[in-house]
Amino acid sequence: MVKMPDINRELLACLQCGYCVRVCPSYEQTPWESITPRGKVYYLNQLAKRSPMDTVLRRGVKIDDEFVEAVFKCTGCAQCETVCHVNIEFADFWEKVREWLVDQGKGPMPAHSKLYQRIKASKNPYNEPVEQRGAWWPEEIPHTAHPDAIFFAGCTGSYRMQNIARAGALVLHRAGVKLDILGGEEWCCTSPALRTGQTGITTQFAQHNIYETEKRGARAMVMTCAGCYKTTSHDYGVYFSNPSFPVYHFTQYVRQLIKDRKLKFTKELNVKVTYHDPCHLGRHGGVFEEPREILSKIPGVELVEMPRNRMGSRCCGAGGGYKSAFNELAVNIAAERVKEAVATGADILVTTCPFCVLNLAAGAKQIGADIQVKDISELLLEVTEPVAEPVEAKANHKAAEAPASKKAEAAAQKA
Repeated sequence: MVKMPDINRELLACLQCGYCVRVCPSYEQTPWESITPRGKVYYLNQLAKRSPMDTVLRRGVKIDDEFVEAVFKCTGCAQCETVCHVNIEFADFWEKVREWLVDQGKGPMPAHSKLYQRIKASKNPYNEPVEQRGAWWPEEIPHTAHPDAIFFAGCTGSYRMQNIARAGALVLHRAGVKLDILGGEEWCCTSPALRTGQTGITTQFAQHNIYETEKRGARAMVMTCAGCYKTTSHDYGVYFSNPSFPVYHFTQYVRQLIKDRKLKFTKELNVKVTYHDPCHLGRHGGVFEEPREILSKIPGVELVEMPRNRMGSRCCGAGGGYKSAFNELAVNIAAERVKEAVATGADILVTTCPFCVLNLAAGAKQIGADIQVKDISELLLEVTEPVAEPVEAKANHKAAEAPASKKAEAAAQKA
């Protein structure tokens, strides 16, 4: 008999009403009932009702490959949770089911297993060298002992979307925030593993990242990645312990800097933007208004909302391991979101997660949309000025440059 996970309450509660079907982004791409939350809950109910005799006689349903694929063919967006009439917490529910399938030896998908092995070996899902993790760090930002905040770039920010990591750190620096990074000691937050039911490394990685931050005497941790934010602020407390320091998403931290008048805008953009809520930041993390408040403060920015926003926001298609296993479908979902953005007449589609930027940009390219896709940190970088170099430092630089210029002149004369 199949040993079921602890999901009886949810299975009994489901009314099979189908409200979840019409909001499921995966169902839009694969219109099978078995893909929908309702269909998967029905299947799980049939598994739960099996008796030992059913197993002996090989009657009824079993955990087959099609069901396993259906469970992993989900972005983890939790849009189904927002429309559920019996308040099933589907975000946690599907992760629990995925973990159960992994324990049963039925999951995850091959692409997810590869990610997990890379994270274990290289501390990132891209299999990039650990020593290159901090290579994105801007030269103009000094490393600070006992910093105001550790800037946690995340794997995508460190290795694929370094422009977002740089922009985020520079904006904070321009506001007078003393920063440092963990560099090679920054390990993957383990979100790609957790979302695909592979929980075995999270405790070790959480302990490491928390310890390395505490060791540097940081007052806080700040990150631009929505997935990293959800994992460190929520999941670490489940699998290890809550950090002893506050964890902020970049937009939460910046909003306070603006309120305290520490971040000053010196330019005007004169653009129309629309905002995409990342699932991990919005529906999962409850951070909706901070990005909008920031955008409203940027001179010359007009914010126009898409019809589906905040709790009802359409998923970009990248999360939950969906992009790594079903990339083509993920880009299709992103393209649908971009169409909604284009319909607003916006010049720029702004979001607050490098992975969302990555997939939405792919969606825009697929349909040839004439709209830019940017992280909010990149906009803020455009409207703020670099920190003025102290007079004393300028004098030292000139003194250091003088001998070098004389040598160059002498060499030119000899030539």
